Amino acid sequence: MRIYEGRPAQAVGRLEKEMKVYDLLDELGIPYVRTDHEAVMTIEACREVDEALHIEICKNLFLCNRQKTNYYLLVMPGGKNLQAKELSPQIPSSRLSFASGEDMEKYLNVTPGSATIMGLIFDPENKVQLLIDEEVLGEEYFACHPCVNTSSIRLKTEDVLGKFLKAVHHDYIPVKLSR
Repeated sequence: MRIYEGRPAQAVGRLEKEMKVYDLLDELGIPYVRTDHEAVMTIEACREVDEALHIEICKNLFLCNRQKTNYYLLVMPGGKNLQAKELSPQIPSSRLSFASGEDMEKYLNVTPGSATIMGLIFDPENKVQLLIDEEVLGEEYFACHPCVNTSSIRLKTEDVLGKFLKAVHHDYIPVKLSR
């Protein structure tokens, strides 16, 4: 698997939403490395990508409350499993479940298997609350998809938390999830 510095040389064959991610990262002066790969739908399928980028790609879960009035993007280490009863009191919201693929597309412009913090570019009305596990916050680097699951990028966590989130007008709630 090849590693590239920055954006693809050509946009041919790339989706507009992926290119918007690269445009914003470049505009903000955020350096990143990228790898292209077959579509990966699960964290387990990302192992080869993890090895290429020398990092564990984050698990991104798109959740909602029972009434579907509050939406959450939970970013956590790939090796952790979600315990909703552990998360609910920290946000606070009860009866969390996975949001639909249609809602994921509506609010983040991504499809199932492609959920990513980069999708917040497409949430100008802040309908999605970002939740980040404290273990992710403590890492030097952060890896995710650029709104498609056929590429992955690695960038500094401080750039994501500072420059990127500020540019897309989102804040985050730190959460603590056990392994």
